[in-house]
Amino acid sequence: MNENMRKILEFYRKNDIREIGIRETARRLKIANPQTVIYYLKKIERQGWLYYDHNTKTVKLAKNKAFAVDNYFNIPIVGSANCGPAMELAQEDIKAYLKISQKLVERSRPDGLIAVRAVGDSLNKANVRGGSIEDGDYVIVDCRKQPKNGDYVLSVIDGAANFKKFFKEKEEVRLVSESTLDIPPIVLHEEDVNTSGYMVNGVVVRVIKK
Repeated sequence: MNENMRKILEFYRKNDIREIGIRETARRLKIANPQTVIYYLKKIERQGWLYYDHNTKTVKLAKNKAFAVDNYFNIPIVGSANCGPAMELAQEDIKAYLKISQKLVERSRPDGLIAVRAVGDSLNKANVRGGSIEDGDYVIVDCRKQPKNGDYVLSVIDGAANFKKFFKEKEEVRLVSESTLDIPPIVLHEEDVNTSGYMVNGVVVRVIKK
């Protein structure tokens, strides 16, 4: 999101879009051409920051978490995670919102759901409800779900995020790749778990292909 988009979005967090109008918005934000405001408003809307609430018949701003509109979930995209080594930095800032049908995640509420862009090919032979995780895919993660052996998880090691298949046995945690590439697992001893900044952020529940 560029500076003009941030300015416009922040302005409408504090003002009613219908009351202010495009020309007045441009004047207050010192944007020379009102068409610039219209252009960026369309981009903001495409990214899911603005949406039309059919119940109240008003335009609303997205919340800083997943929310439902009509029969769709709007899930915040919070950055990207590597499918190989823990290299891609974890990002908590929301990039945009991914709109998906409630039926795709088989639930009535979107609480705890986030979307993360996959980077790399080390899970290109994974099986998430019949589909793999490939570079560029959007991965839906349930941050409230506790992992079981064999689950695919979003985990963080020393501030870097990755997707792996999770196994915990006695004193070790194994984060395994399933890939056409020869990628060794990440293996953490129980003591390392406490000192490496390792944590599981959630369990993968769906993959939306790029």
